[in-house]
Amino acid sequence: MKIFSYSASFKKWFTLLFAGLASGVQAQDLQKSVAHIGLVYPLSSNGTHADQYSNSFSLHLLAGVSGAETGFSMAGLGSVVRQDAKGLMLSGLFNTIGGRAQGAQLSGLLNRAQSARATQLAGLLNVVSQETQGLQLAGVTNVAGTGKAVQVAGVGNVSRQSTVQVAGVFNQSEEVHTQVAGLINVAKRVKGVQIGVLNIADSSDYSIGLINLVKNGEKSISLSTDETLTGFLSFRSGGRVLYGLVGLGYNLKQPQQSLYGLEAGLGAHVLVREPYRVSLEAVTVTLTDFKKREYLRNSLRILPSVRFAKQWEFFLGPTINYVDFTRETSDDLRGIYLWSKQRTKNTQGLYLGVTAGLQIIL
Repeated sequence: MKIFSYSASFKKWFTLLFAGLASGVQAQDLQKSVAHIGLVYPLSSNGTHADQYSNSFSLHLLAGVSGAETGFSMAGLGSVVRQDAKGLMLSGLFNTIGGRAQGAQLSGLLNRAQSARATQLAGLLNVVSQETQGLQLAGVTNVAGTGKAVQVAGVGNVSRQSTVQVAGVFNQSEEVHTQVAGLINVAKRVKGVQIGVLNIADSSDYSIGLINLVKNGEKSISLSTDETLTGFLSFRSGGRVLYGLVGLGYNLKQPQQSLYGLEAGLGAHVLVREPYRVSLEAVTVTLTDFKKREYLRNSLRILPSVRFAKQWEFFLGPTINYVDFTRETSDDLRGIYLWSKQRTKNTQGLYLGVTAGLQIIL
């Protein structure tokens, strides 16, 4: 005589794992169980009705199903909880919770819940559909709804609302306080800081990156030169306070050497009194002929400027520079030395210079 149907049991298993958790579940009265021990659903002490029990302790060799967890749950492969889970959940592959997660979820691949006030650690992915508070730490990606979550991922974070997002490649959020990414940050409203190579936002005063596309910020294109007669075409972009810059250039002082230039850096508007303002910039400049001549300069610029005709701005200011260039490069690509040292293959020095330019505000 059959005690249960294997096909019906596995159908119920997959329904709980995928369809049921996709939209959440309604709270139901559950029977209480002190301990739930088994091999794999439904081969357990709660049998085919395991999803109707709330357990204080659960232990499964492979995978288990329950209505709720209130203490400790551990499974070799994974655990499925129809309603809420409190306490600690450990699994080799996945933890899925149809309701609210409180406490900690640790899995080798996936943690999933409808809402969470918890710490989630997963080798691959953490997903919370609705309100999220606490920490999400994943090897690849974190996904969260609204709330005050801190997300840390090896590749990327996605949320509707977060406190902090830190990722190796990208972050995306509608509203966030702080974003730090190895490549790109995208948000609508940023209350704090964005740090990345490329930052995109509707509103962000403190975007720290080479390119910052802020809807209510500022973007400009400039032509400038300095004491070395290197001309640069540069793009500046950022928010109300901080901005980034990138530029391409060519040295006109020694045209016979054909030195091509690249500059990149960060800037800040430290004093604004329309139509005047003062900006500080920290910039790295490199010149090369792509052969033997190499020139590297790190500069701190103080740039007073005046705006005229609405979109045009002229800037002129002093710079202090640390320079390092190969012996094949001429020594006259500098200003007034404060200190210098010649080595066998290169020359280093600290000198004062000047930068001037004209830019158009886009």
